[in-house]
Amino acid sequence: MREGQRMAVIGAVAAAVVGAAGFGAYALVGSGDDESSDQSRSSGSDAGESKSESVETGPPSTEEVRATAKKFLTAWEAGDIADAAALTDDKAAATKALTSFAKDGKVGTVTTSGSSASGGTVAYSVVAEISHGELATTLDYRTKLKVERDTSSGKVVVDWQPTVLHPELRKGQTLVTDAAGDPPITAVDRNGKELTKQAHPELGDILDDLRKRYGDKTDGTAGVETRIVTQPKGEKGEESEKAKDAKTLKVLSKGTPGQLKTTLDADLQKAAMKALDGRAKGSAVAIKPSTGELLAIANTPATGFNSAIRGSLAPGSTWKIVTAGMLLDKGLAESAAKHPCPKYFTYGGWKFQNLDKFEIKDGTFADSFAASCNTAFISRAPKLENGDLGSYARNTFGLGLDWQVGTGTFDGAVPTQSDAQMAASLIGQGAVRMNPMTMASVAATVKDGSFKQPIIVSPSLDNRQVAKAPNGLSAGTAGELRALMKRTATNGTAAEAMASVGGDKGAKTGSAEVDGQKKPNAWFTAYKDDLAVAAVIPNSGHGGKNAGPVVATILNAG
Repeated sequence: MREGQRMAVIGAVAAAVVGAAGFGAYALVGSGDDESSDQSRSSGSDAGESKSESVETGPPSTEEVRATAKKFLTAWEAGDIADAAALTDDKAAATKALTSFAKDGKVGTVTTSGSSASGGTVAYSVVAEISHGELATTLDYRTKLKVERDTSSGKVVVDWQPTVLHPELRKGQTLVTDAAGDPPITAVDRNGKELTKQAHPELGDILDDLRKRYGDKTDGTAGVETRIVTQPKGEKGEESEKAKDAKTLKVLSKGTPGQLKTTLDADLQKAAMKALDGRAKGSAVAIKPSTGELLAIANTPATGFNSAIRGSLAPGSTWKIVTAGMLLDKGLAESAAKHPCPKYFTYGGWKFQNLDKFEIKDGTFADSFAASCNTAFISRAPKLENGDLGSYARNTFGLGLDWQVGTGTFDGAVPTQSDAQMAASLIGQGAVRMNPMTMASVAATVKDGSFKQPIIVSPSLDNRQVAKAPNGLSAGTAGELRALMKRTATNGTAAEAMASVGGDKGAKTGSAEVDGQKKPNAWFTAYKDDLAVAAVIPNSGHGGKNAGPVVATILNAG
């Protein structure tokens, strides 16, 4: 653009600014004499500064605010980054941001108008013209800047903030226009059926996460977008990870989706959600024991927090599966041997009891497991070290390890505790924390005889290393646990819920007490052939009556 044309444009913009701000006869673009006068009013001439030993203080006048804002906006429009940055209180940061806005944002021309001043704040409209190859668009928005007096020099400057350029920009963020975003995906189940948010809203957050993780590993192409991204902090200026999208402002072209195959089963997913119908809150997970593949992840409310794979809850007596395995391995229990189940057992200063204070006289460990006797497990606390349970859970069932599922998950926690809290952890209370995914994995490990880390996307897609249980479950203990769970499913606390389930089956009920709740969280985990399922229904009561029917319905649909 020729100089005369540029000045005409600036003059037209300035006139709009003056009109909106009510600046009267004040000229935003004037003669050289006016400019010199403006300069002397706003920051003082070099001669004036050399003669004066004092630094001007106090807030800038209305005239100074208008003049400084006008100079900054005019310099920005003209592409004079150095001049614009020099009018701020942070020249380095302003230079970097202005340069990035133009270069990374692909902003060719900026036009400001409609300014209005209030105190030291000047609001204005911006039209930023963006071009990327043959694609072009504009960003239209309104933002503001603040003018203040520099306390050290006395000069009137723009208080530099990223919002000067765009109202949604924050420190550490920049405007970017490119095709480097995550390509869209078409997620499909194990049989090739498409999984959409519309059909499966409960999978919405998982589908979004899968796009971020695997969009660039499919044959899809990213669309061109103008978006605000957060730049990660790296060592010595190097990025430690990919920039994270904060918000898309404009879509210049849509991308082409790539297909991503998951391990989920769309039909079983629908059956799992149907099993949760009528429950305000609840979640369930189905796993294929022989492979660890996640087949269904159900959660209600559908758009709420995904407790199924990310929840952190006390698992109650379903946890006795893990504790039983530990006691069997340590020789502290034997299925067919006599095992105490008194009404009460005191340990660490706490008096523990069973539901309704029942007891089993002259019963076996198998009897106690099937009836879910708390004291039968807690009575072994004096013979255990504080860290025994956590070590066994990690080394045998893989719980608490870093699972590489393919989406964000909570993989269980069994912290080391002492005294009464250690005893409580033996029955799934204390600080033990699980979710339906981890408890479905427990049942799956028993059924298969070995821990298979749950996955939702094949590890071959990104070469991630799945977690391995260092010791594994011995064949003898696995066989005893299957027998214990089968008895519970046929003649114990899980029998009523599992009555309709055929095949090779096993189950365990649980009811986890929660402070402040009127009723316990109902838990149930079970398997049938090559399908394992766990569910939790918060604040509902006994596991067999409330979570059991959910699990049985899913097992029968598998």
